[in-house]
Amino acid sequence: MQSSTPRRQTLSFLLILSLLPLGCNVPVAVTEKRAEAVGAPALAFPKTFTDDAGRTVVVSRPHQRIISLAPSNTEILYALGLGARIVAVDQYSDYPPEAKQKPRMGGYAGPDIEQITAATPDMVFATGYHAKFVVPNLQRHGIPVLVVEPKTLTEVLDRILLVGQVTGEETKARALVQQLRARMDRVTDRIKGVARPRVFFEISPELYTAGPGSFIDDMITHAGGSNIAADTTKPWPQINQESVVVKDPEVILLGNVVGAEAVKRVRARSGWQGIAAVKSGRILAIDADLTHRPGPRIFGGLEAIARALHPERFQDTPTR
Repeated sequence: MQSSTPRRQTLSFLLILSLLPLGCNVPVAVTEKRAEAVGAPALAFPKTFTDDAGRTVVVSRPHQRIISLAPSNTEILYALGLGARIVAVDQYSDYPPEAKQKPRMGGYAGPDIEQITAATPDMVFATGYHAKFVVPNLQRHGIPVLVVEPKTLTEVLDRILLVGQVTGEETKARALVQQLRARMDRVTDRIKGVARPRVFFEISPELYTAGPGSFIDDMITHAGGSNIAADTTKPWPQINQESVVVKDPEVILLGNVVGAEAVKRVRARSGWQGIAAVKSGRILAIDADLTHRPGPRIFGGLEAIARALHPERFQDTPTR
């Protein structure tokens, strides 16, 4: 397995920043019940939505020139067959491979407003990280923006349906939601009756982790684990080494690096030799692309975490 790259570590840290709360919890126009209604008729244009920044977005017709400012949104758009309508993406959008061929509108943390304006998009898909400064700037240029910021697996399904409705691809979105929900349900079925091991999910070597209100915490719960950071007060807290030692995780998941050297570094940390996960060797790397991007592939992340926690229940389930 390849070792971690500086690019991957930078993206992981940016994703931590991007996933901080927006300061309000405003539901989008698509509800969980509607996401389940796969056979429901598509909405007619014009459509009005409330996005994850609490903004009202009116869509008069399906958009033909789309820009995505986050890898998660890019993956949703491609999963709905919208690659031909994407005119540009952020620098970290690298999946599917076709996304690498799209023009880049600067960094995720600092997209180039002039480049975006010059590309004449009729819709920009942003995240909560962009809500405070980037979104108002784009609005001043008359560019429509939709903020997509799911915080749970169910909300990921809702937002996929939302993007489908906004782009006129609601039928494809409902079919995709049905497939992904079935995968989530299969995990739920397989972990019935399991003992839930204590889990520490390490986002970065500085001990940023996933707390309550984060989709990674939700993944750990759905995968049959007990998150040791569930009693913290932030979705993406930084905790100290002593706290990890005291909470004694039985499994340590590394969401920022891969390879044997990374595991060795964790095992060598001062005072960690008595931690249950270190003593048993249950220190496992998890592909950050599957766990840090709240799009369709996050359900592959759910399966990967469930397999790491309960390998005996998932021997026949490949990572996707």
